[in-house]
Amino acid sequence: MAIVTGEFERVAETVTERAAELLGTTVTVVDQHGLVVACSDPGRDSTYLEIGEDDLCVPLHLDAECGDVVISPPTNGEAISPRLCRVMAELIINQATVVDRLPNKHELKNKFIHDLLHNSAADEATILREAQILGMNLAAPRLVILIDAADYILGSRQGEPSEQRIRRRSQLVIGSVVDFFELPNDTICAYIGQGEVAVLKASNTKDLLSWIERPVESLGPSWANLAALKRAGFALLHRLRADTRSDISIGIGRYHAGIDGLARSYQDARVALSLGRRFHGQNQVHCLDGLGIAGFVGVSDERTKIDLATFLLSPLDHEPELLQTLEMFFAHDCSPCATAAALTIHRNTLSYRLDKIASLTGLDPRRFDDAVQIRLALVLRALPTDPRDCATA
Repeated sequence: MAIVTGEFERVAETVTERAAELLGTTVTVVDQHGLVVACSDPGRDSTYLEIGEDDLCVPLHLDAECGDVVISPPTNGEAISPRLCRVMAELIINQATVVDRLPNKHELKNKFIHDLLHNSAADEATILREAQILGMNLAAPRLVILIDAADYILGSRQGEPSEQRIRRRSQLVIGSVVDFFELPNDTICAYIGQGEVAVLKASNTKDLLSWIERPVESLGPSWANLAALKRAGFALLHRLRADTRSDISIGIGRYHAGIDGLARSYQDARVALSLGRRFHGQNQVHCLDGLGIAGFVGVSDERTKIDLATFLLSPLDHEPELLQTLEMFFAHDCSPCATAAALTIHRNTLSYRLDKIASLTGLDPRRFDDAVQIRLALVLRALPTDPRDCATA
């Protein structure tokens, strides 16, 4: 029996994906023995395809290897001209056997983004030039959305997944991301290994209009549009879970200026995803500001912790009375009676102020975990701007 090469399999995957997208139906490529090489339906795990009477078969030849592109009837009841299907399939096959036999553009893109996010030694001019060659626009402000789809990409009922299976499933995840965000192409999405997909998402307000509910207050560029990004993240999570029928987790990084800012955004997303999965579980969207106490304990970078503290307390920047109330509340071991007496106010007034703090920040000082976060944030925010100055402060 002939062995299907990786090149034939790559072309088969390209043909199934493109034909299925254009024709709106399931497309499968089988080799000359009827064994499934690639299929557009991720739920079909069968290794052998029974070709039905209504299936349309188009020959696929690549050097000495051959097979068939099997186009199944649409399940939505729409009628597709067999002649149109055949012509379209032949055009896709011709394109795939010529273009996709060039050095694999997906692998080049994946390696480029992987190195970019891991802060490779290349200078900015070189990075921008390589990005342009690969069709990427890195001029627009972007942040990193990190998707853990290992349950789908690496999961297999038949032992260790093959390289081709990983490639096909990672591209299907990327395809869902591209379709969800209505991107022109997949150039800013990459499979970076370990079942994870990185998305370099444009983070300007105009790129997030669908998820912005009210005007964004100025919280600094790193935290701008965070609420909209979370809403987009949860909607994307719902879409990916429906498409893959698997566990998915998402980490969202902050925006940082400059090319090297993408590596910093990736680190934010990586930390949020790692700590979020550990403390809050899978099938969630994780951000630094939603990690709770773990955000101050588990994050090792001092600058990030100070930024997080500043962000959490930013709603109180113009509320000196509330900040004073918090300081006094903690100075008196969170005792309402002692705090009210020290401030010479009625307990009902203190209760009103604590309610307002909870409303503005989302953290209630009367709850233990929230109180710890606020107290740590107050201490960290009081530290010097440059963590290196802490030793001499």
